[in-house]
Amino acid sequence: MLYREAGQFKASYKADQQIFPIRQDRIAIGLILAFFYLVVPFIADQYWLQAIIIPVLIFSLAAIGLNILTGYAGQLSLGSAAFMAVGAFGAYNFMLRVPGMPILAAFVLGGLCAAAVGILFGLPSLRIKGFYLAVATLAAQFFIVWALTKFGWFSNNSSSGVITAQKVEILGYTFASPRSKYLITLVVVTLLALAAKNMARSTVGRAWMAVRDMDVAAEVIGIRLMRTKLMAFAMSSFYCGVAGALYAYTYLGTVEPEGFNLDLSFRILFMIIIGGVGTVLGSFLGAAFIVLLPIGLDNLLPVLFGNVLPTGITSNLQLIVFGGLIIFFLIVEPHGLARLWQIGKEKLRLWPFPH
Repeated sequence: MLYREAGQFKASYKADQQIFPIRQDRIAIGLILAFFYLVVPFIADQYWLQAIIIPVLIFSLAAIGLNILTGYAGQLSLGSAAFMAVGAFGAYNFMLRVPGMPILAAFVLGGLCAAAVGILFGLPSLRIKGFYLAVATLAAQFFIVWALTKFGWFSNNSSSGVITAQKVEILGYTFASPRSKYLITLVVVTLLALAAKNMARSTVGRAWMAVRDMDVAAEVIGIRLMRTKLMAFAMSSFYCGVAGALYAYTYLGTVEPEGFNLDLSFRILFMIIIGGVGTVLGSFLGAAFIVLLPIGLDNLLPVLFGNVLPTGITSNLQLIVFGGLIIFFLIVEPHGLARLWQIGKEKLRLWPFPH
């Protein structure tokens, strides 16, 4: 079989600790990246780029942020969309109020603003955990959206509360077409996903997982709970903040509080549950599943029922089928799509021997 590591010897600790220690994995990742960078921009039309691929990438980045907090550090959160809103409005105000502010620097500063807010709302995690912590982060969702709506300074005193995002311009080149917006989104997501993968394998990531598995034992062996938990909230909120800035600038084209409502927070939570908690790959798989499944149902249900059902019944039927598939999938594989992929790779490595 092609997926065998026989004859691939690790002669150093550095080689043994690679992100992709198997040569076939490195080749596969290189081919996937080459496909998305060199092929997709030329074969995908405007609809696929703007309505499907860009939101999948942005939601994947937000899901990685939530996975850092929930999957790796074990801290529940229902305020991901609120931290995305902080990043979007932070980037908008930096671009508006600082002359000559580069757009990428505004994205980073917007993410840092979201990290600061995440630390503030992460303070309850030092005293409470589980369901109660989820309720505390849910309060962040309502408070942040209310503050962005109530105080006109954040939206530059816009009467409607909906403001047009500034042009995405880097080194004099304006990223206005769906293809260019897709490429800048892909670059940012690729770099931050690689950073998250390395972070999970570092001392900080191991401290997060120790706190997730048993915080009392982690504290006994010398891990400082306050610093570790607040670091998880900060990094998670930073990723969500950058995702929110991309969501406003490369997808929506507007900066509005209602674009970051509670429904978006739950969608991001479903992405990591379906894709796989505690994996970077699961964030991408879950985002693709959540975005593509409703589109697939939109096209499939009219074909199955011959366009005889009223529009209202069809939309409700889509929600029923969508929820039923999620429940069925969680029963069949509670560890998500990433676990199914891992099982498939293990079977390939051992084939034709029984597993």
